[in-house]
Amino acid sequence: MYNTHRAFRFALLTLSLALAGCAGTQPVAWSGLSSSAQLKPDAESQHMPYRYTPVVDWKKYSAAIIEPVVIYQGADNQFGDMAQEDRQALASYMQKRFSERLASRFTPATSASAHTLKIKLTLAGAETTTPVLGTFTKFDLAGGPYNIVQSIRGKEGMLNGSVSYAVEIYDAASNQLLSAWVAKQYPNAMNVSASFGALSAAEVGIDKGADQLVEMLN
Repeated sequence: MYNTHRAFRFALLTLSLALAGCAGTQPVAWSGLSSSAQLKPDAESQHMPYRYTPVVDWKKYSAAIIEPVVIYQGADNQFGDMAQEDRQALASYMQKRFSERLASRFTPATSASAHTLKIKLTLAGAETTTPVLGTFTKFDLAGGPYNIVQSIRGKEGMLNGSVSYAVEIYDAASNQLLSAWVAKQYPNAMNVSASFGALSAAEVGIDKGADQLVEMLN
């Protein structure tokens, strides 16, 4: 009985690791982005695999136009079979959270002028949290150890959701591209609260992305 139970746990662990290894999709330099030609691979970045980030003096900008979040419709999108209403819900959440966080750094603007940025956000992919299993793998003998290691490494948790998006930043007056990147964000692998609800992990990823953007522009 003991050997059978141990063999079962080993098989479950093997299956779980296999699922985890193939579950996550990596962002690409989506062809429909205005900045796609400028984006270059960054193998050293964990969350921003493609970027165009020349040196910019962000301190000279005091206002920002935040354009409505675009839901990417290109054939290379990474939504999988996510329902359109879920994509729209995430886009609305992204608009709200990025606007709130950017307002802590920039005066909201609606027209181009000096010292003003224009920020374009594109929601290009998302993965939902697997119901029940996403939470279960935080504690079970198969998923628990894996998620602990992923948590320490800052990597994606097993059967958890994520969000993939692009940020393009322009000088509003000249329409010159100042910076752009493709990003993927997700909760810490041991974040239990982010495993409840199909979109909760993607929403946490959006929160992290908004915080990261403000930090980069300070």
